[in-house]
Amino acid sequence: MVFDLDGVLVQSEEVWDAARRDLVADSGRRWPPEATSAMMGMSSVEWSRYLSERLEVPAEPRQISERVVRAVADRYRRRLPWIRGAREAVARLAARWPLALATSSNREIIDLVLEAGDLRGKFAATVSSEEVEHGKPAPDVYLEAARRLGSAPERCVAVEDSSNGLLAGAAAGMHVIAIPNAA
Repeated sequence: MVFDLDGVLVQSEEVWDAARRDLVADSGRRWPPEATSAMMGMSSVEWSRYLSERLEVPAEPRQISERVVRAVADRYRRRLPWIRGAREAVARLAARWPLALATSSNREIIDLVLEAGDLRGKFAATVSSEEVEHGKPAPDVYLEAARRLGSAPERCVAVEDSSNGLLAGAAAGMHVIAIPNAA
């Protein structure tokens, strides 16, 4: 089983969105209505480039990513927005099957969430989309998670909440479970 993180284990889409919006506003730029959905599932390399090039935030993409990730991490340290029952589900499933995490979140965020939730030992593999060539909806992050698990993608199940994540899991050849998320 390969879990997404944002929107499946933690209710975090709003946290990422707020951190990026704050950065854009602090830069004196405007947040267009399509920006949130456009960045859904993008890797940090992709969304920081989007903020730099499309929204004209006056900083290099690497600097943009660092500032946003720092803001998200600070918010998580104050209060991690767990989805009810997610940690318990991971614990039950990890007792039966090998689990992986395939997420658009950065490595720093993955480590922070797993440590805070006492979930580090529950996942045999974790992959950030910043560690592969393309973010979701490309299948790269799911294919790498299957590889790290030592399992063929068609023997894996992707657990996702977003359209781009569902597309990525399916494109990887995995069975896909959609977890509804109002955000």
